[in-house]
Amino acid sequence: MKLLHASPSMFLWGGLLLFYVYAASFSLNVAAQSILAWSLVGLLFVIQANYTRLEQHLGATLRLFRLVVIFLAVFVTLRYLAWRLGSTIGYHDPFSLLGAILLLAAELYGIAIYFLGAFVNAYPIKRQAEPLPDDPDLWPTVDILVPTYNEDAGMLETTLLAATQIRYPKHRFKVWLCDDGGTVQRRNRPDIAEQSWARFHELNALCENVGATYTTREKNLHAKAGNINSALEHCHGDLVVILDADHVPTVDFLENTVGFFLKDPKLFLVQTPHYFINPDPLERNLRTFEHMPSENEMFYTVIQHGLDFWNASFFCGSAAVLRRKHIDLVGGVAGETITEDAETAMGLHGLGYNSVYYGKPMVAGLQPETFSGFTVQRMRWAQGMVQIFLLKNPWSQPNMTISQRLAYTSSVFFWFFPFARMVFLIIPGFFLLFGLQIYDANLQEFLAYALPHILAAIFLSNVLYGKTRWPFVSELYETIQSVYSLPAIIEVLRSPRSPSFAVTPKGEQLGEDFVSSLSKPFYILFFLNALFMAAGVLRLIFQPELVSITSITMVWASINVIFILAAIGIMLEKAQKRAAYRINTEHTHAYPMSLEYAGKTWPCTLLNLSHSGMGVRIDHAAIRPKAGENLGFDIFIPALGHVRRLHAKVVGIYTNRYGYEQIGLELNAEDLGEKRTIAGLVYGWSDLSEYNQDARQKRISPLSGLAYLTGTAMYHAGEHIIFLTREYTQQVIHALRVRLLGRIH
Repeated sequence: MKLLHASPSMFLWGGLLLFYVYAASFSLNVAAQSILAWSLVGLLFVIQANYTRLEQHLGATLRLFRLVVIFLAVFVTLRYLAWRLGSTIGYHDPFSLLGAILLLAAELYGIAIYFLGAFVNAYPIKRQAEPLPDDPDLWPTVDILVPTYNEDAGMLETTLLAATQIRYPKHRFKVWLCDDGGTVQRRNRPDIAEQSWARFHELNALCENVGATYTTREKNLHAKAGNINSALEHCHGDLVVILDADHVPTVDFLENTVGFFLKDPKLFLVQTPHYFINPDPLERNLRTFEHMPSENEMFYTVIQHGLDFWNASFFCGSAAVLRRKHIDLVGGVAGETITEDAETAMGLHGLGYNSVYYGKPMVAGLQPETFSGFTVQRMRWAQGMVQIFLLKNPWSQPNMTISQRLAYTSSVFFWFFPFARMVFLIIPGFFLLFGLQIYDANLQEFLAYALPHILAAIFLSNVLYGKTRWPFVSELYETIQSVYSLPAIIEVLRSPRSPSFAVTPKGEQLGEDFVSSLSKPFYILFFLNALFMAAGVLRLIFQPELVSITSITMVWASINVIFILAAIGIMLEKAQKRAAYRINTEHTHAYPMSLEYAGKTWPCTLLNLSHSGMGVRIDHAAIRPKAGENLGFDIFIPALGHVRRLHAKVVGIYTNRYGYEQIGLELNAEDLGEKRTIAGLVYGWSDLSEYNQDARQKRISPLSGLAYLTGTAMYHAGEHIIFLTREYTQQVIHALRVRLLGRIH
């Protein structure tokens, strides 16, 4: 196995690493440890507090500086780990020992993920697009595959319109709609035959109209992977692009990705980010989407760049280009697990082939709108990654480097977090409620070892991910996922081949506020932790000699309460007023436009847009269209490079606080050409996605992050409680009315 290529430099690094670990385990008294640990933590605090300025001034030396920060933070944690393993586990009684082992296991898991994450993100690289030859006939041929199962024709039309107008020689690429909702198997089932035939005819007509090719298959075998592999039997291009049904590409997608394949004949994959234009349930229900970095941005704007340095960036199922002959080497897209994308990438990395991550957002997609849809998606990811860990372990791949094995271990092992997160949520009760002795340490030792370790990890996380993941947000996402992912993972551990592929719901409509049916476990966790806190108060009163350990454990439980309150706030699903989420354009100044009204043209400013409508500010007080009126307007399309005429209906108008008239327009495409223009206007320009993503990415301090999360949790949990109270009151009043009317009659 290709674990190591022995060289003098590797022996040198190995020796330095051994010395580093030895130094971290060297025994000191508590006073000396306190001085050492708090000196390093103080240095880390200063660095993370000023890291944004350091990024601007360090330039090329920033990555070397990151390594220094990682070594300092990891050193603090290694000293904690040596003390934790050697001094804090003692036998008191069987139940205390069980609690001690559970907590230690959860901590060891967390530290392992922490170390692996530091390794993966030690030296991220950001690539520039590779140029294509001047002669377009030398460009590779490309098949663009859009797999679909139950998505509606309107969503598919938008994706196909954008895909068919990608800026690439028309004779060098072909777009395929791969429909698993109209298979022969489904058209022959009596219970769904009518709707399956209707879908088959509708999507055939759609493809013919937009210039794509429709394909389906006999049977629905192996879910998405089987659908793609069936379509590959009809394709013969050099490269294959995979786009999910709701993933709309920009016009420059192929221009920016294809060149990498011409440079490296061993390259099997170019992965690009999944950029989402709508909030996930947490972001929508807590109202964080407009100003806080989105959850996926940490992975797509930091971690994938780190993986790319180690040649371990992996296929994410969509927004990717693959070399056809390399896919054929492994028998097509893998289907043994339900995360066919990562499994395929691991297999090809295991054969010694290369991958590239190009970080410009060029594909706009949709996230699940409801918590139930979000849960379906994350349970599938968790189960699939655990399947890969069990069935396709990275340490069994024949030609991977040690760094690739570590990188894949980080990617798949992360998904065991529900075990650790649930332990952290309930373990304070072991002491506060039952008095179990699970952590043998006094206050001085805790302040010398444990607290510096916690702070060092927080500060390092803020250095590595702070612009794309605010402090404590990861813990919140883990909390809301763990309740349902934990049983799903246990199912995989019991039977690794048992999970089946579940399609993530997209485009769900939320007409009114409602409480998610999945909220009950979070009520239980809240009452449990409230009980822990009450027990802690009693211990403070009746066992004052334990004030230190009781206070520390109560702080831990109170932080858990914050996460649980935020989760309860998320469970109040907020109505979604618009059918399509609007993309902000106000500050780009890239869309000059003019309305035609009353025989004249009037300049205006585009504020936001979607494929169904837009918000416009009128820059002249003399014009005030009426609701219901139809308008024509000319607008510059950055993706297409020229001005086009579009048509719309006025659906709303008001005067903003600055005295400008703002109107809401509903786009009314008069023909297919206008629909193509709208797709190019809304989704075609990759710089718009990059601009909006960058606008959200800013670093805040850990204290500010905790304060923000606390305020948000309390406010939205309060909303949830008020909503439930109002609903319950209305039900009681209705029941009383029914009973009263029954007595009258």
